Order: sequence, then C-alpha cells, then structure tokens
Amino acid sequence: MLSTDRCQEIKCPIQFVVDLLGNKWSILVLRELVGGDRRTYELQAALPGISTKTLTQRLRELEASGLVERRIFAEIPPHVEYSLTPKGHQIKPVMVALQEVGTQWLSQDPCVCALTDGNLAVTTQ
Repeated sequence: MLSTDRCQEIKCPIQFVVDLLGNKWSILVLRELVGGDRRTYELQAALPGISTKTLTQRLRELEASGLVERRIFAEIPPHVEYSLTPKGHQIKPVMVALQEVGTQWLSQDPCVCALTDGNLAVTTQ
C-alpha cells in the first residue's frame, strides 16, 4: 500500500479528478448534460446565477478535458450543442452517488434534477 506522501508524488487519482472538476459550475454543467444534449441557452436557464462568460469558460475547460463535445450546426442563425463524450459518460455513477448522498443529508424529498427522472441507469460494462 502506498503512503499518502507517495500518492501525492505520483499524482493521486482523486486529486486528478478534483483538479478537473473542482468547481461548482463544472459539476452542475455535467449534471445537466447527463440528461442529454443541451444548447447554451438551455444550460444558462438550468444554472441560475452562472454568467455567460463563466458558462463558456467551464464548457471550454470540460471540452479540453475530453468530457464534453461541442457541435456547431451550420444554420442561420448558427447554433451549438454540447453533449457528454464517452469519457464524460463515465462520470454518471459519481453523479448518482452525489445525488443519493445529498438526498440523504438533506433529509427531505429528492430534488428535481436530471438525475432523478430515470435518465441515469448505473451500468457496468
């Protein structure tokens, strides 16, 4: 078994994921994309309080990390859709676990979000 010091030397996998997703908006953007493809205005509406600039930054970071795909449709007016990549879909079980723990900790009825409407089936391949 590796010591904590050794884990930090060789890039701890937990730290790697936290560095990738370690802000409120990235996790919430992924939560919305778990439910399917979204356009920018849909994400903006689903994430009250996020600025357009911050949303764009988070989407670009998630895209650069290989978690989100950006598709541009050549229409008038042009539109863009975002979706999870296969790598991004690997976050689903983590999101389910966060939702379950959050529901338990809140000790109230489950929240209404993309994770509670049957879109998330945790499967193993």
